[in-house]
Amino acid sequence: MKEKVAITGLGVVSPCGLKKETFWANLKKEESFIEEIKRFDSKNYPSHIAGQVSQLDYYTHLSKRLTKKIDIFSHMALVSSEEAIVDSKMNLDDIDKERVGVFMGNALGGWLFAETELRDMYIEGRDGISPYMASAWFPAAPQGQITIYYGFKGYSKTTVSDKASSALALWYGAKTIKEKKNDYVLAGGMEAPITPYALLSANCRGDLSKNNSRPQEAYKPYDLYRDGLVLAEGSGTVVLESQNQARKRKAPIYGYIEGIGFSSDGYHYARYRPTPENLEYAIKECLKDAGWQKEDVDYICLDAESTEMGDYLETQALKNVFGEKIKNIALSAPKSMYGNLLGAQTALDLITTLFSMQNCIVLPTINYSMQDPYCDLDYTPNKSVEKEIDKALIISRGRGGINIVLAIEKAE
Repeated sequence: MKEKVAITGLGVVSPCGLKKETFWANLKKEESFIEEIKRFDSKNYPSHIAGQVSQLDYYTHLSKRLTKKIDIFSHMALVSSEEAIVDSKMNLDDIDKERVGVFMGNALGGWLFAETELRDMYIEGRDGISPYMASAWFPAAPQGQITIYYGFKGYSKTTVSDKASSALALWYGAKTIKEKKNDYVLAGGMEAPITPYALLSANCRGDLSKNNSRPQEAYKPYDLYRDGLVLAEGSGTVVLESQNQARKRKAPIYGYIEGIGFSSDGYHYARYRPTPENLEYAIKECLKDAGWQKEDVDYICLDAESTEMGDYLETQALKNVFGEKIKNIALSAPKSMYGNLLGAQTALDLITTLFSMQNCIVLPTINYSMQDPYCDLDYTPNKSVEKEIDKALIISRGRGGINIVLAIEKAE
């Protein structure tokens, strides 16, 4: 029997809560946390609504000296990492820090810091730019800041794969536990797209909702009248370790990462292949890697791009893989309540799924009012349902046809 990779700590920074307990309590309200962007004047952007993190400074454990040197995406990652470490009951004075790895994913990097410093450089010249600019904005900055803050020196990696970024980070981290390269891993993702340039870039994607007058109703995946996803910012971090180690030190075990399926569409640098066989392949490979049968799956946390093509392809892939069995599997997209964190989203999906397993609740896909005839599955519309969940899949898709599916099992 293979040793499992256990999830022993959870940390959350999200639009609906900066602690895991608050995050879960607010999700159970079944309401939207999306609103008009307030950080800067965004009214001239086609989409100017988002899920936004508030009160980060009230929850932080970091010094002002440090926060002045880093972007908000690193700040959020450090806060969620601290929460995960405390939750896992890791004793930082009693572990080999050369055996602790950090695996983080994001899609955009840290633009709030970068935009400000680049503006100052063009106005004031090179003397006007912060010496920390070069180390603050790039996608690997949060991973680096976490390792520096805690002194972790184990095998580590940053992944950048659009919306699949944290899915890959989670798996790579789990893989190093399986291969005994690390004793502990902090894995997850962070994203901070609510800045002038990052928001402009995201608007150029062409898949953001423009329902700015009704922000709380804007993110409505699988609904006939959907018009795109809604951005969000935040961070999710989990602690991974071997099942035996977790039991030996009597750590809380939330669940296990059991398998993964990868595939690429090989079709276009930004678009999905207009047929679902590559996503189907990733789902099948995930089931094979986990050693599961189709009927073993109780729940699937959906990618929920909320576009005509994205939702159709995901729905069709599920129908093709599971056939009639899909009617017995609960499906939902809890992210519809707080927005899509792009490269960090799978980390939040994982934490949500673990809470659903613990509480025997399938959270809803909100804002669902009219069925799309091409998306005709039961996506748990608007209201939670009670269901025992032992095995779950999490689907994550990145632009250009990156398909990642994770298999998660409930702890005993």
